[in-house]
Amino acid sequence: MGLSQELNIKKDLRDSFITIGVFDGVHLGHRHLAKKLIESAMKNGKSSGIITFKNHPAAVINPRFQPNFLTSFETKLDLLKNTGVDFVSAITFDHKVADLTAEDFLSLLKNRLGMKGLVVGPDFQMGKNREADTDRLATLGSKLGFELEVVDVQTKGGDQVRSTMIRSLISDGDVKNASVMLGRKFSLEGSVITGMKRGKSLGFPTANLKTNEGIAIPSNGIYATVATIKGVRYPAATSVGTNPTFPGKEQTIETYILDFDKNIYGQSLSISFYEKLRNELTFDSVDNLIEQMKSDVSEVRKLNKSGELQ
Repeated sequence: MGLSQELNIKKDLRDSFITIGVFDGVHLGHRHLAKKLIESAMKNGKSSGIITFKNHPAAVINPRFQPNFLTSFETKLDLLKNTGVDFVSAITFDHKVADLTAEDFLSLLKNRLGMKGLVVGPDFQMGKNREADTDRLATLGSKLGFELEVVDVQTKGGDQVRSTMIRSLISDGDVKNASVMLGRKFSLEGSVITGMKRGKSLGFPTANLKTNEGIAIPSNGIYATVATIKGVRYPAATSVGTNPTFPGKEQTIETYILDFDKNIYGQSLSISFYEKLRNELTFDSVDNLIEQMKSDVSEVRKLNKSGELQ
């Protein structure tokens, strides 16, 4: 399917105001941009729309690109739709799209979506070799007949809210501040797979989560989390790491769901991260490991009782 076909929105549209981007994580900054987009569209009696990508542009431009996404593509689409815009269109970024000039791409949006306004952040660039910054886009707006609105970057605690900052916080295990910038709890989704069943032998049966490749994973350690299964939430203690007390080096994500005793192999599981309890440790005996696991679970119970896992 070509770009023109992907931009064939299957709904009646007034002329539209549009924003464009990867929108990885759909964080507070993205949602602020969407809010401004909707306000401007409504003020001008137009539809509001988001253009995003099915794949990351960097994966086409840079063969060495290593994905580290904050959400799956499906979750991103749901979050973008929940911003309240009139439509979300996901397009495939390929070499043909990469070779389009900004003027060619924007002309296509004019023709296919009746674009009358473009709403972007101050650092936005587009077109072949990222040739069009906001100054160039303003010039193109005058030429092609659309308004350009530049929205300031959102800040939180003095830091700019950006996907790169959130990824850095997650890689450091700072899931609490990452969640603040996301505007929701950082979560991992996937299916429950069979593991080594070591937790069960220790008295703490765990659900092993298999996530999509290329998803950001917190640093190794133990986290206070909430597990969601079939819409029901349960307090949980989640281990991210390599289980250094035992042989093996493969990183796993294992969740001990408190007061839960059901077979959920093969089912979908979402884990929301609230706080890092401690770093991953190597114990000199299994008994010491069990005592620490009891302490971790006790800490999760305290957090849940205090309402901090709500």
